[in-house]
Amino acid sequence: MQGLTTQDLMALVSGWFLPFVRIGACLMVAPVFGASYVPARIRLVLAAAIAALVAPLVTVPVVDLLSPGGALVIGQQVLVGIALGFALQIVFDAVALAGQLLANSLGLSFAFNQDPLRGVSTPVVGQLYLLLVVLTFLALDGHLALIALLVEGLKALPPGTSGLGTQALWALILWSGQVIYGALAVALPGMTAMLVVNLAFGVMSRAAPTLNLFAVGFPVTLAFGLVVVLLSLPAVQSGFIRLVSDAFGTLGTLLR
Repeated sequence: MQGLTTQDLMALVSGWFLPFVRIGACLMVAPVFGASYVPARIRLVLAAAIAALVAPLVTVPVVDLLSPGGALVIGQQVLVGIALGFALQIVFDAVALAGQLLANSLGLSFAFNQDPLRGVSTPVVGQLYLLLVVLTFLALDGHLALIALLVEGLKALPPGTSGLGTQALWALILWSGQVIYGALAVALPGMTAMLVVNLAFGVMSRAAPTLNLFAVGFPVTLAFGLVVVLLSLPAVQSGFIRLVSDAFGTLGTLLR
C-alpha cells in the first residue's frame, strides 16, 4: 500500500488552509461576526468549519506554504478576505455616521453609549440605528448570504497566485465613498426637520427677544427630535436594505 507523499500531504493542507485564511480574515472584519462581543476563538472555529465543508468543492493549486511563494499567496488571501469584510462593514459605518449627524442636530452629541459592535463610545442615536440595522441584517439572513458569497467567491476566484485586480481595488475605493452618501441619505430627512425647528426658534427670538430660548428651546427641540427619530426608523431600515443590496453587488464585482 502506497503511503502519502509530501506532495499529497501539502495538497491536502493547502486545499483547506488557503480557504480558511480567506474566510477567517473576512469574518474578523465583517459586521456581526467581527463584533467585539464575538470571541476570536468562535470566529476561528466557524471559519475552520466552513473551510472544511468548502474545501472539497474548490480547486486549490498545490502551494508550498512554507516557501516565500506560499507566504505571498497567504498574504493575498488575507487581503481578499479583509476587502470583502470591509466592503460590507462600510454600510454599518454609514448608518452609525448618520446617527451621529442626527444626534448633533438633536443636541444629544454629549450622550454617549458603549457600542458592543466595535467596543467604542458612540452617540445614543447612532447606537439605536446600529441595533436596528443589525437586527434587520440578521432577519434578512444577511449572515447566511455573506457565507454563501464567500463560498461562491472561492469558486469564482480560487486561491492562487492572483488576488484582487486593479479594477476590483478601484471598485472598492469607489464603494468606500458610500459612507458619506449613505449617512446623508439616512440622516438628511431628520436633519431637515430639525433645521425647520431651529429656524422657527430663530423667528421666535426675533419676535420675542426676552424669551429664554436655552430654557425653552432645548426641551422642545429634544422632544420634537425624538418624534423625528421614531418616524424616521422605517426610512433608516429601507435605506439600510438598499445599501446592503448594493454592498453584495459590489462584493460580487470584486470576486469577478
